[in-house]
Amino acid sequence: MSPSKPAAAGAALPPRRWVPSLTPAQMQSQAVRLRHAVPSLAAAYSEALRRWMGDPVLRLAGLPIITECYRSPERQDELYKQGRSKPGPVVTYKRGGESNHNKVPTPALDVAFLLADGSVSWSGLLLSKFARLMKAADARVHWGGDWPGDFKDRPHFEVLG
Repeated sequence: MSPSKPAAAGAALPPRRWVPSLTPAQMQSQAVRLRHAVPSLAAAYSEALRRWMGDPVLRLAGLPIITECYRSPERQDELYKQGRSKPGPVVTYKRGGESNHNKVPTPALDVAFLLADGSVSWSGLLLSKFARLMKAADARVHWGGDWPGDFKDRPHFEVLG
């Protein structure tokens, strides 16, 4: 075994990986969103987040964030228009008042990932990994990526009944 040598002057170092983090305002926003969730869903999300952040590989992949929890019927109607009377892909088949997001407290929340460069990702791979943690935290959690049929709502998690 040879002793390790210091890097030669001018040698390139491997790129440093930064762990994504939230600003204090973003942390406050996340806490407010989570307070709108039914207690069992909030607890499952908190546990899944704790496990995610406890894994050094997952932590580097991105930081799970709640993008939507409670959603007003007006906001729901705006989302319903997307892919219909507004440009973009269809993101919901529920009109205002029909979605679990419209209930108070809400049994539904949507997740995305904050990446180290500050961008937000809805990666199906990351969402499927987070879904396993959510379902392990509470067997009552249903993931939109498991829905039958063609429409998969991968960012969506809910607790029914």
